[in-house]
Amino acid sequence: MTPKPDCYWPIFLEVFEALPRQGPGSRECAARALALGPALPAEPRIADLGCGSGGQTLQLAELLPHSTIDALDSHAPLLERLKAGALAKSLQHRIRVHRGDMDAPPFADQSFDLIWSEGAVYNLGVTHALRRWRPLLRPGGWIAFTEAVWLRGDPPPAARAFWEAEYPRMADVPANLAIITEAGFETLGHFPLPAEAWWSDFYRPLEARVGVLKKEYAGDPAAQTALSLIQHEVDIHRRYGEYYSYAFFVVRPR
Repeated sequence: MTPKPDCYWPIFLEVFEALPRQGPGSRECAARALALGPALPAEPRIADLGCGSGGQTLQLAELLPHSTIDALDSHAPLLERLKAGALAKSLQHRIRVHRGDMDAPPFADQSFDLIWSEGAVYNLGVTHALRRWRPLLRPGGWIAFTEAVWLRGDPPPAARAFWEAEYPRMADVPANLAIITEAGFETLGHFPLPAEAWWSDFYRPLEARVGVLKKEYAGDPAAQTALSLIQHEVDIHRRYGEYYSYAFFVVRPR
């Protein structure tokens, strides 16, 4: 794989900060995951950990119109986009934005009826995330998260090489179910994200953004390399998406 140039992460952020969401997902997937969990209180308190620019945060607020959501991320520009999005939808009174570390959330124990995390658990690993967040749940509370998974055991070398470089801990669904059990949780339901959940609000906008920046950075070889590496993720998925996806897991403490 081509080495990442020094400018890779600034370019990466320049791409991803502009996207509706920073990983695959959709309103329909969020609604399906909510339906797998136990009934929530009339006015649930929710944490969205690793919220990014908050595409799914806004969807949750609309799907659960009597909820209050504490949205946490470490990257300030993404949180500013969430604040603007909440204001545009008149949801600012129900979405509280926090800059912080999802490994050390600044919340008291037993604060939440539901902890939500899309496309961010990989930063901690499933076991560590579940054990770290468990004390934040109120009695009867539960967690819904997405995790990258292998759908087939025979991925082509290019797909395996890409994910072994990006996320060596990536496992299949049965392995994740075992990890969840070992962490002291019960799985209430799970499902792979459909193909369209990768494209509508994630890869199509990402490709468009890469195209814009390739023009802006014409004549900058390092930036062009960084943008090509970002595009490579999309190209891998376009060719080999049947071999892997993200999956939603809905779990509660045992």
